[in-house]
Amino acid sequence: MCNQLLYNKLQILGPKGKEMDIMERLKAMEGPLLFWYREHARSLPWREEPSPYRVWISEIMLQQTRVEAVKPYFERFMENLPDIKALAEVTEDRLLKLWEGLGYYSRAKNLKKAAEILVSQYGGELPASYEELKTLPGIGSYTAGAIASIAFGIPVPAVDGNVLRVISRVTESHEDILKQSVKREMEERLKSVMPKEDASSYNQGLIEVGALVCVPNGAPLCSQCPLAAVCLARVKGLTDVIPVRTPKKARRIEDKTVLVLWHEGRVAIRKREDTGLLPSLYELPNLEGHLNEEEILASLGVKEAEVFPLPDSKHVFSHVEWHMTGFRVELKGETAGDFLWVTAEEVRHTYSLPGAFKAYTKLIR
Repeated sequence: MCNQLLYNKLQILGPKGKEMDIMERLKAMEGPLLFWYREHARSLPWREEPSPYRVWISEIMLQQTRVEAVKPYFERFMENLPDIKALAEVTEDRLLKLWEGLGYYSRAKNLKKAAEILVSQYGGELPASYEELKTLPGIGSYTAGAIASIAFGIPVPAVDGNVLRVISRVTESHEDILKQSVKREMEERLKSVMPKEDASSYNQGLIEVGALVCVPNGAPLCSQCPLAAVCLARVKGLTDVIPVRTPKKARRIEDKTVLVLWHEGRVAIRKREDTGLLPSLYELPNLEGHLNEEEILASLGVKEAEVFPLPDSKHVFSHVEWHMTGFRVELKGETAGDFLWVTAEEVRHTYSLPGAFKAYTKLIR
């Protein structure tokens, strides 16, 4: 409670007896937000050494992935690819293996594309320019804002889902936060009120409040929030209906039969098409539908094999769900299909297979 009173005193308030407008309310956040961030900021590898490269890689990894889950991936990535030149020169297979487990592999591919541009056009360094950062593959307004403000101190906003949630509640906005127009309007408002001398702490403070206090799942921890006194959603009891989001369309269900094919101590993998879902990644052979043993052997074009059922599994993508049945198939004297036959060791250390197949790749020993 003492801290809450202190946060209240740190606000920049409008004239007495007058309700604050949106911009006054946003400006009133600054003092308590910066104070709270200094006291509560988590110790994270990319914060301890916020070089442009480290900030960039961390921000791409953090998209759709929890902070604690990212840490070991980040450390491994930095150890293997410590700078932009190393990223530009790495083979795609090696890059995707380092990225394995983070999902959204197109992000890793865009990192390499951007690194190649940075080496050829920017001397191997990220530009200290919000507008130039946005021209690089895989870098949108949020990531550009995060790199520009955290690494270079440029006073531009970094509006992600956490910030959209916090600001929507503070201002009692009933606009759909999934609309790009709403995000752009919020960026413009924050740009006009954020402190020019401490953009890094301001942006990271808003993101941190959204991650730790005004949380994405469950009730917000309003009693711990430095912005509670200016938050209209809290005052009016609307935190359960704000922010507003367009309901997602139901995901399409696809049934698949996944095969762990063995032949003479090696397992079969294959590379997916260059377009569509999981482009250019290696995968375990799989067939449409839930097939039985006879149908599997017919599809493979083999007669002699031992077939053992494996556990069912499910993987959720943004717009589709795979419902998978699995089988271990040990071929006798003949191979099947146009596969790449690799050792279990190579599956673990060389070839990147998407997390969708994790229930089956972990059985490859």
